[in-house]
Amino acid sequence: MAGRFRFRLEAVLKLRHSLEEVAQRTLGKALAAQDAVRAQLAQLRQAQYDTVECRRTEPNAPIDLQQWRAVERFLVVLERRLAQAQVQLREAELRVAEARQELLKAHRAHLMLVRLKERRLEQHTLESQREETRDMDEMAVLRHQISAAARGATPIGEVL
Repeated sequence: MAGRFRFRLEAVLKLRHSLEEVAQRTLGKALAAQDAVRAQLAQLRQAQYDTVECRRTEPNAPIDLQQWRAVERFLVVLERRLAQAQVQLREAELRVAEARQELLKAHRAHLMLVRLKERRLEQHTLESQREETRDMDEMAVLRHQISAAARGATPIGEVL
């Protein structure tokens, strides 16, 4: 009779599972970093909008040139920060895409071993069932021969 099922690549399966979890965590961190950059970009855009709005004055109202120049300098700084944040966002998006590819690769490698384990278990189960059926058939034949010998149909020595 076949023994208990033992998957010889169980250690590799556990390793692949842990690598998949590491890839998931890496993707999570990359997504969090991307969200942080997007939030920073939104804050900068809001600050730019608010600054432009505060520069508006009532019609026929006098213009304070000092304040106008200060607002313009601040808008230039904001534009530089926006450009930097957009570059950071593109870099974060690239890191997210790379992390997704790594996760996909790790998931496929893990899934391949899971499927292999399932197929091997099915093979083992099928072989166990065949072996059990063979044993049961042998026992049935022996019982029949013994009962036939006991009734006197054939001598027991000829049966065995």
